[in-house]
Amino acid sequence: MKHFPILLGAAALLLAATAQAQPATPIPQFVKQADGQYAFYVDGKPFFMLGGQSGNSNNWPAMHPQLFDTLAEMHANTLETPIYWEAVEPVEGQFDFSSVKTIIDEARAHDVRLVLLWFATWKNGSPHYVPEWVKLDSRKYFNMVGKDGKPVDSPSPHCTALMEKDARAFTKFMEYLKEYDPCHTVILVQVQNEPGTWGSVRDYSKSVDKLFNAQVPDALLKKEILEELGAKSDKGTWAQVFGDRADEYFHAWSVARYIDYVAAAGKKVNPLPMYVNVALRDPFGNPPATQYESGGATDNVICIYKAAAPSIDFCAPDIYQRGDANYMKVIDLYTRPDNALMVPETMSDPKYLYEVVARGIGFSPFGVDGGRRVGPLADEYAMLRPIADKLMEWRLGGQIYTAFEPEDHAVQYLDLGEWQAILTFGRARRSNVQGAPDTGEPLPATGHAMLVKLGPDEYYAFGKNVRYSFLPQRKDKGKAWHFIKVEEGSFDPDGHWVMRRVLNGDETDWTGPYVGERPTVLRIKLYTREPRK
Repeated sequence: MKHFPILLGAAALLLAATAQAQPATPIPQFVKQADGQYAFYVDGKPFFMLGGQSGNSNNWPAMHPQLFDTLAEMHANTLETPIYWEAVEPVEGQFDFSSVKTIIDEARAHDVRLVLLWFATWKNGSPHYVPEWVKLDSRKYFNMVGKDGKPVDSPSPHCTALMEKDARAFTKFMEYLKEYDPCHTVILVQVQNEPGTWGSVRDYSKSVDKLFNAQVPDALLKKEILEELGAKSDKGTWAQVFGDRADEYFHAWSVARYIDYVAAAGKKVNPLPMYVNVALRDPFGNPPATQYESGGATDNVICIYKAAAPSIDFCAPDIYQRGDANYMKVIDLYTRPDNALMVPETMSDPKYLYEVVARGIGFSPFGVDGGRRVGPLADEYAMLRPIADKLMEWRLGGQIYTAFEPEDHAVQYLDLGEWQAILTFGRARRSNVQGAPDTGEPLPATGHAMLVKLGPDEYYAFGKNVRYSFLPQRKDKGKAWHFIKVEEGSFDPDGHWVMRRVLNGDETDWTGPYVGERPTVLRIKLYTREPRK
């Protein structure tokens, strides 16, 4: 034991030396632009996150080889992975950040950024990632009580003792990131994971009932918030102000205040951008909170989170809904003047990737371990990764136009200003520039396209299973037109366009160039012919 202080001192010196070896870079920034759009900057440059999230139990060193192999196959630029409170504070007051160090070191070695997910008080509504010393003291660190008086497997947001211990551990974690990661391999931090409660709308214990029957906090009594929440009154108790939604709104406020306490403590020592992810409800209608995870930042209580948790930069939807209408409705609900869009968990289907690129700051399928979730997304990411910075620049510049193949396979039209783009998905295969055979079989609605306007008559066209055609508009409406040039190519590691071949003849003369199953980018230049006099 007499050597223990010496060992601690040596470890501190080693940590300091390692941190000094990493050049400091500007802290990642989440910025609202003058036009109301949100931008994300990494190393001082715009950045779009082409991510992949590991499975819940896979941030352990033995699992890393298959995880990083999969990320390489995906061409992802960012890994989302958990940090477990139970691992970093196995004994109360004794912290071990070796798991954090390992994942940072490996991310640097594989040239990917990190989004670290703080699995602590809540993970999908339950406290299963708290340390053993918390689990074994259920009186001090208590869970919720249901309306029927029975215990609920969800932590109470009114447990101050648990909140303070979570905040202490999170602060130590953020301090460690500041010391060990001055180059900001870690670009975002998620605080908790899908917080809220399944099986009870709120905590119905007697002590919490007293809080529920108290006056609604002034922070929620603002006109715009009351209008959004459909309030019955502008003052009074929760039930008086919010009627039959009072239990849910009270719980959302309570969970958000707890999260803000934790986030604010960590942000005070290391102001990295932070967000909370959301287990969604049905995006249509207004179902009761008994049908989803009450207390999370569902679409109907985003304004409560904004008021209760100012330390959280945005609320991010985990989108597993099927079907065009549901998916796009969620995107619309979370793209708000007060909220940036990021999709931190979703399916590996890339159909809606361009829709997120056109509106948000990041996209990430869940469970990218051992090659299980690579699929067609890998080709999309390979095409986009060299221009991750340009994607953000183009969005901020209003240059991106997107469409996807609807379930009825209908032709889609995009107003590009001087031109109208006509996008025929899936079925028109005669001029397939990649030579895919026409099987005659109907295709699922997987086509999607993104046009980037480089000038009045020039575009990058990204897509899969889509044919591009155009018509002049505005002053040139009705004129004859054609392609000056259609190049097929890619972007080099520095983001420069590299032409592979020029398409002409059979590839363009029917009704425009077609790209098939493999995502492809074209550079298209158009012109109109003046009529002969």
